[in-house]
Amino acid sequence: MLETMAHFFNSRLAEYEAHQLCAIEGARSFYPFTAAQLPRQERAEILDLGCGTGLELEAYYAVNPTAHVTGIDLAGDLLRVLERKFPRTFITVVKGSYFSVPLGEGRYDAAVSVESLHHFTQAEKIPLYKSVRRALRPNGFFLLTDYFVATAEEENAMRQAFLREKAAQCLPDGEYYHYDTPLTLEHECQALTAAGFSAVECLGQWGSTATLKAWNHAGL
Repeated sequence: MLETMAHFFNSRLAEYEAHQLCAIEGARSFYPFTAAQLPRQERAEILDLGCGTGLELEAYYAVNPTAHVTGIDLAGDLLRVLERKFPRTFITVVKGSYFSVPLGEGRYDAAVSVESLHHFTQAEKIPLYKSVRRALRPNGFFLLTDYFVATAEEENAMRQAFLREKAAQCLPDGEYYHYDTPLTLEHECQALTAAGFSAVECLGQWGSTATLKAWNHAGL
């Protein structure tokens, strides 16, 4: 049965971190790897999309304790854990969808998202990525560490399976349901380029998870 995104994660709070770290290939490497790519300057402004309990932030705050992070997530229970984990850091949590929360303009040195965006289509992502790019300062960048599939056929099959399940349950549009519908790396890069990012590179890969870096170069 499909569940709303918020209910899915809130109801699995007790096992959430263990699952993320132990059930996903390479997780104990890609969380700290992603953190290591984030800005090191004092008081860096970071936007975290789908922050959960902040697994990527544990390593980041260890090397940049003055960074200010704005974390957005639908699951309020996860956000409460996040706030308790980092009581003496500069963190702002926002309960809501990163598709609808205003991100501002020119506010952040970098944005990051880890294992969150593989539930959405290319068409859904492009407007979001445009908002992320606008929220970045000149020469800022977006780090995306996420789950990808190898072929367009697999991508389409997983999307169609989700739509069949949604129809079978007579679920309405306008809500976010938990079901994996990852893109290929090629299609993800296309979405970032279509959103106006000036360059996209793959920094590393662990099984089905990869880290992409998309640049908002000044003047482009």
